[in-house]
Amino acid sequence: MTALPMVLMSDEEVAVYGRHVDAGFGALQTERGLLPLVAMHVEARVTGVIAAVELAQTFVNTTGTAIEATYSFPLPDRAAVHAFVMEVNGRRIDGVVEERGAAREQYDEAIALGHRAAITEEERPGVFTLRVGNLMAGETATVRLSLVGPLPVDDGEVTFRFPLVVAPRYIPGTAMAGDQAGLGTALDTALVPDASRISPPVLLPGCPNPVRLALRVALEDHDVRDVASSLHAVTTSKQDALVVEVQPGERLDRDLILRWRVDGAALRSSLACADDSDGRGGTFLLTLVPPSTATVAQKPRDVVFVIDRSGSMGGWKMVAARRAAARMIDTLTSRDRFCAIAFDHDVELMPEPGLVAASDRSRFRAVEALAKVDARGGTEMAEPLRRAASLLAGGHDDRERVIVLVTDGQVGDEDHILRELVPSLRQIRMFTLGIDQAVNAAFLRRLAGAGGGLCELVESEDQLDAVMAKVHRRIGTPIATELVLRGHPVGQGLDIESSQLAPGRLPDVYAGAPVTILGRYRGRAGAQATIEISGTSLGDPLREQIVRTADVGSPRALGASWARARIRDLEDRYAIGERGELEHEIVTLSKRFTVLSRFTAFLAIDRSEVANAGGKLRQIVQPVETPAGWEGGAVAAGPVGRASGAKMMQRSA
Repeated sequence: MTALPMVLMSDEEVAVYGRHVDAGFGALQTERGLLPLVAMHVEARVTGVIAAVELAQTFVNTTGTAIEATYSFPLPDRAAVHAFVMEVNGRRIDGVVEERGAAREQYDEAIALGHRAAITEEERPGVFTLRVGNLMAGETATVRLSLVGPLPVDDGEVTFRFPLVVAPRYIPGTAMAGDQAGLGTALDTALVPDASRISPPVLLPGCPNPVRLALRVALEDHDVRDVASSLHAVTTSKQDALVVEVQPGERLDRDLILRWRVDGAALRSSLACADDSDGRGGTFLLTLVPPSTATVAQKPRDVVFVIDRSGSMGGWKMVAARRAAARMIDTLTSRDRFCAIAFDHDVELMPEPGLVAASDRSRFRAVEALAKVDARGGTEMAEPLRRAASLLAGGHDDRERVIVLVTDGQVGDEDHILRELVPSLRQIRMFTLGIDQAVNAAFLRRLAGAGGGLCELVESEDQLDAVMAKVHRRIGTPIATELVLRGHPVGQGLDIESSQLAPGRLPDVYAGAPVTILGRYRGRAGAQATIEISGTSLGDPLREQIVRTADVGSPRALGASWARARIRDLEDRYAIGERGELEHEIVTLSKRFTVLSRFTAFLAIDRSEVANAGGKLRQIVQPVETPAGWEGGAVAAGPVGRASGAKMMQRSA
């Protein structure tokens, strides 16, 4: 397979689209009018560690004919999308969750009959496609999505991450003949059969800002401190919240990352419960907060560092990856063994083609070799991870076996990689370090979760320094393992549905890294509802009871958060080859809790009138920004199809 550069809009296409500044803000114009997406408004409210977000995307048809706008966009991968609304011509149409195939059929039928309609589908955890059809000349449509989910807390720091761009991903495999699944720039392949649905066209660097962004986050806890934002923002204190508002003019080319610290004394293990309206069951959120300074007797370690040197890692990301790997290698002791693997479409092992003792000499040789690694080629990730697992296979129980992956995660074959790797991770811990301003967080969290490790994300070299202080002490023995949850005692305990915990594989606990577990219980939760946690801590039996300490603002929000976490587990099991009744279970959960999944879609149809009697319309694929920090905008992208999906294409009923 030949790796090709990322497809950008060509000079000829830019000439066609032109560069024109509309009154008030930057806009990109086609021969027939402006590109349809003109504004995005994000309103978030954080209560405790739960974030509720309302996202509004506004489309305007400035062409002289009916259009269908297609837009690929990201959302936080842990969040549950639980509501969908289309507003057009003063009417509000609430969306419903349908099985994905049925939703597409209903959407296509509505468009053919001339009705306005919108559909949102999940392509990957965190990657979505929106279509708005039969938007007539001069009309404006606003599509609103509501989402909710828990936020990560680490060493007293809370992080709210809201992605704003779907970055280009490397697409491996042989191109498939026949019709493509979507309208993207990449061809579908045997390894990524939906590549054309996750490869939107990309604006050339330097194009004027086509979308007006408004983003505001309200933090209900006034005791927060050290608030920091990756985008230019101002913070004001309101009566009921501390409000962080992004300044006008920011582009949709990176993740918004908002961090703040909370009082360490306020951080403690907690149990929140929310009964269902019928009283027959409910949802709980259990947060375990381990000490930040726990001392663990470390076992000797066998560690394989896997460093991505593909084209998308160019510039500061490659520098950061080399620094990170070198610092981790320097923390190894003489009791440890290690190997470093650098990869693109080739694989290189250093300092030797196998595990070597972490002597001063071998560590120096490895760091010296890493200093010469530079970005190039395609992101063929499955093979180096398979090699890493093979190096660690058959190790002794008295040694910790660890893989550390350093990458931006920009690959399209996530399911294939999980399917290849997960069976090998039963005795191996997997840690991931994501480096990018628009990182593929969902995939890196899936890998780390499958391997019982942790995922850390870095968007700058400054943040790398903060993260590395934590990473080196966590690559090793956890402070608690083999966790089991039980209701305790009868009368005050929760009647836990043990098969419905999320994550299904309860994580190990590392110093300073709180663990969040969502689950379902039967009946009602009493005021003193209690969960008992057992396991092994520092080699000794662990037994602890957590009494109900908190309530949640919205029982529906907690139920939706559990449903999404549970669906994510089921989707990962499906991805690695388990089939059976998983698809049916996912669809049933998705429809019951009104939460989007990969097998369902949100659909809204305005049947109040026939807007487009002929059923003919032009398709416009909204291009996305070049991710910030991508050197030269270049990435190996794999088989490439259309020169640009942003061209207008005729679609007839």
